[in-house]
Amino acid sequence: MLEPFDDAYFMSKAIQEAETAFKKDEIPVGAVITVENRIIARAHNLTEQLHDVTAHAEMQAITAAANFLGGKYLKGCTLYVTLEPCQMCAGALFWSQIDNIIYGASDPKRGFTMMQTQLHPKTKVKSGILADKCERLLTQFFIQKRNLN
Repeated sequence: MLEPFDDAYFMSKAIQEAETAFKKDEIPVGAVITVENRIIARAHNLTEQLHDVTAHAEMQAITAAANFLGGKYLKGCTLYVTLEPCQMCAGALFWSQIDNIIYGASDPKRGFTMMQTQLHPKTKVKSGILADKCERLLTQFFIQKRNLN
């Protein structure tokens, strides 16, 4: 059972967003941004629907959170995302000055760690939260894609 307001709880909310992306035939990545244990932004990949390579879950969530807060900086906020952010998203997170990034599955090919992308010096990172569930959803999506083609 998930305890309210812990990392697993908020990652489960990000997984719900990833499941929504899966249903829309988008790569199943979901994100939520919290402040003081309150979700202020929910998002999932929309790159296919919007025909926009920048419409990653993190980018959508950053925009929604900034709109909610009325400013461009996400100080005091935590991003929960089902897949390790890519270089582009890590760059946007750098500029947002977000306090925490918590992700589920690692991306050894395109993640910011492998790409050696710098985050804001004050940003803390935690990985592996509900990683199995996050990885399973991605694996199911790509198996389904291969079988349809």
